[in-house]
Amino acid sequence: MGTAIAFLNTLPPELLSLAMIATAYGGVLVMMRLFGLTGLTAFIVVAIIAANFQVMKTAQFSVFAHPVALGTELFTSTYLAIDVIAENYGAAAARRTIWTGFACQILFTFVMLLTLGYHPLPEGAAVEGALTTLMLPQVGLLAAGLMSYLLSQHLDVTIFAWLKKRTGGRQLWLRNGASNIAAALLDNTVFSLLAWRVFAAHPVPWDSVIFTYILGTFGIRVFVSLLDTPFIYLSRKMFRAIPHRKGVAGAA
Repeated sequence: MGTAIAFLNTLPPELLSLAMIATAYGGVLVMMRLFGLTGLTAFIVVAIIAANFQVMKTAQFSVFAHPVALGTELFTSTYLAIDVIAENYGAAAARRTIWTGFACQILFTFVMLLTLGYHPLPEGAAVEGALTTLMLPQVGLLAAGLMSYLLSQHLDVTIFAWLKKRTGGRQLWLRNGASNIAAALLDNTVFSLLAWRVFAAHPVPWDSVIFTYILGTFGIRVFVSLLDTPFIYLSRKMFRAIPHRKGVAGAA
C-alpha cells in the first residue's frame, strides 16, 4: 500500500482527479448492476462519508492560485447516483435515499465519537492521535456538510423530476445537467460559507471563500457534472435490460 501511495504522490493532481471521477462514476454503475437500488444507496453513503474526510486535505492544482480542498469529484458523483435513482426508481425513492445518507452520516459520527470516548492506553497513543485528528474537525464540517447536502440534493431531485414531467421523459441530458449544476452551486455556497467562515476556527479570507471554494470549485463541478451524462444514459440502458426491475421504473 505504501508503495502505491508513493507512486500516486508523483502524479499530477489533475490526473488523480480524472482517476477519481472514473472510479466514482464507474462505481455508480457497478453498484447498480450488482445490487440495484440497495447498491446505489450504499454507494451514496460511502461517498458522503469518504468525501467528508477528503475535504480535510488540500491539493495544489495548476489552474488555481490557492490550494483546493478535495472531495469535489467524489461528492459530485452522489448527484449522478441520485439522478440514476430518480430516473429509474422514482423521485420518492431518491428522496428516501437522501435521508438514508443523512442518517448514516450522523450515525457514523456518533459511533466514532463514542470510540474516542474510551480512555486511550499508552501503547495506542499513535492510533488515538490519528483518530482524533480525523474526527475532531468533522464537527464543523459535519454540520456544514449535512445542511448543504440536504438542501442541494433535494433541489437536485425537485428540478430533475420537474424537468422529466415537463419534457415527457425526454431529454435526459437536460434534466441531469440542469439539476446537477443548480444543486452544485447551492451546495458549494452553503458548505463554503458554513465550513470556512461560520464554523471555522480560523476563517478563510473572503476572497478565497468566494473565488476558490465557491466559484472555483463550482467550475470544476460543472465540468465533472457534464462528464456524467454518458453514465446516466448507460444506467438507463442497464436498468431496462434487467426485466425484473422494470416494474419500478418511473415511480413517483
